[in-house]
Amino acid sequence: MTAVTEGLLLTAGVDEAGRGPLAGPVCAAAVILDPARPIPGLGDSKQLSAKRREALELAIQTRSLAWAVAWASAAEIDAINILQASLLAMTRAVAALQRRPVLVLVDGNRAPDCGCAVQTIVGGDGLIPAIGAASILAKVARDRLMCQLDETYPGYGFAAHKGYPTAAHREALRRLGPCPQHRLTFAPVRAVCAG
Repeated sequence: MTAVTEGLLLTAGVDEAGRGPLAGPVCAAAVILDPARPIPGLGDSKQLSAKRREALELAIQTRSLAWAVAWASAAEIDAINILQASLLAMTRAVAALQRRPVLVLVDGNRAPDCGCAVQTIVGGDGLIPAIGAASILAKVARDRLMCQLDETYPGYGFAAHKGYPTAAHREALRRLGPCPQHRLTFAPVRAVCAG
């Protein structure tokens, strides 16, 4: 394998899930796809059904050259803000890859510090297969965690809304108050705490 070929192979796609919810961590994933083992159907995780995302998760994990998922907690989100926490989770995901990429392609317009070249691409999850793969891994991992948190913190409906600010979640928040997974700096949660 030539150095040029190796460089082409070691391009990681990175994306996050969970910037908008009122509760739970933000999750990021990094994926280095194997050009010799293409995965049909990769794309923006928000455009895929949960069942399709889960099927693609398995394909991504078994066919990729490397993949990793990482997190920034609700407490970290409150401490450094959601943007910085998202970038931190992305940095952690890239650092956790089994192979070191030479280029990281990130969905959006803000670049995490990955210790290598980084290119941001707005709408990248629908344009770049590796970013789409990362989008899928992050979404599936975060949704799975929110279902687990639903059992730990019953009454909030985390399994249904995954922490997003739905009417049902806001009502539960008013009724029960915040749990340790709520982001206290987010306005709807802050309002409940102040009220």
